[in-house]
Amino acid sequence: MERAMAANTASSYLRDTAAFLGWAEEERGVEPEGDLSGITPDDILLYFKAREDLSKRSQARLLSALRSFFTWMVAEGDLEGNPCDGVDMPKIGRYIPQVLSVEEVEAMIDTVDTSTWNGARDRALLEVLYGCGLRVSEAAGLRLSDIFEKECFVRVVGKGNKQRVIPIGECALEALNAWFAVRPQPDRPQDANLVFLNRFGRGLSRISIFKMIKKQALLAGINKEISPHTLRHSFATHLVENGADLRVVQEMLGHESILTTEIYTHIDSSTWQQDILSHHPRR
Repeated sequence: MERAMAANTASSYLRDTAAFLGWAEEERGVEPEGDLSGITPDDILLYFKAREDLSKRSQARLLSALRSFFTWMVAEGDLEGNPCDGVDMPKIGRYIPQVLSVEEVEAMIDTVDTSTWNGARDRALLEVLYGCGLRVSEAAGLRLSDIFEKECFVRVVGKGNKQRVIPIGECALEALNAWFAVRPQPDRPQDANLVFLNRFGRGLSRISIFKMIKKQALLAGINKEISPHTLRHSFATHLVENGADLRVVQEMLGHESILTTEIYTHIDSSTWQQDILSHHPRR
């Protein structure tokens, strides 16, 4: 609450910290609910060695979780120093995300059978995920009161409980209206304001959205490893390719730093790089 973290971030930090404390109890004999002053930077490094299955990005998140936990213990007076202070953050290379072409996105959307109620929902969900560049949690939590059809924008609550306003196009609004015509009655009062519901009249889970994306990609003949976030990456990449200002893209995506958004300029660079290499006289 103090750091205004998203619920997903908090649960990830909790899971990572609990896993480390479980390891410390089993391997080092440290009681998780007892005195943790015996934990040293060497213990942190040993744990990382035991978790070589993790990617550099996952290791960085793990270290961030542990550093936050021990910083809190120091602030509470339960520890004199943070054992993570002697551990360097893993070096993470620049991550170039998987993106779809405009044609591939359209193929995915066109494969949805809109003659069924869940097909109408999935079409609307795809249009909103791509057309507004939403995170999967933002789409799942989108409320009816967040859609301003006449003004052509949606209000989104993103990471850190921060709100932003995003323009929404005609394709997405038409798909939403088609969905609203067949949307089932909510099962519970807390689901009444949610845009996207499952067959039980309850909110969609992130897992169900992920499965739907995978299914539509296969039906469209797309053999890439994709997820709901791929549509967000594709949305941002297509905006940059079409000349959108990077600050505008940053605002729409809800990125804290412009450096995060700059990744999409590198994706655009890789596109023209491949075009040059494919036509190079010495290839």
